[in-house]
Amino acid sequence: MLLGCQEVTRPERPENLIDDQTMVSLLVDAYLGNAARSNNNRVLREEGIQIDSVLYAKYGIDSLQMASSTAYYAAEINSYLLILDQVEDRLSLLKKELDSLARVDAEQQRLEKEHANRSPQRTPSSEAGQGLIAPVKD
Repeated sequence: MLLGCQEVTRPERPENLIDDQTMVSLLVDAYLGNAARSNNNRVLREEGIQIDSVLYAKYGIDSLQMASSTAYYAAEINSYLLILDQVEDRLSLLKKELDSLARVDAEQQRLEKEHANRSPQRTPSSEAGQGLIAPVKD
């Protein structure tokens, strides 16, 4: 029975722990960055964009601070689950907003196409006789 047990040490709270609300925002941005990377990695590589570096600069952190904060929150599972729930809520809200914008854009394109199909198309031959005064015959 002693062979199956081991001592689990939890990480200590880091001095520079990323607060939970900043962690939520950071994880939302990280998920969005990973989605961008999976959709258009070639463009990111060509432009030399390192998503992790962008996130570290935006939040004023470094990779060690991110790793130690993530390890701490992962060991405090209830806190981490709350953070992940908030991340999921924000991502769902963003998706709804983007879906709404996509619907508005699609409707606008449909209306523009409908309007273009209704407007008469003028050709040079159809315009030749329009709007001219008929010559007076002597």
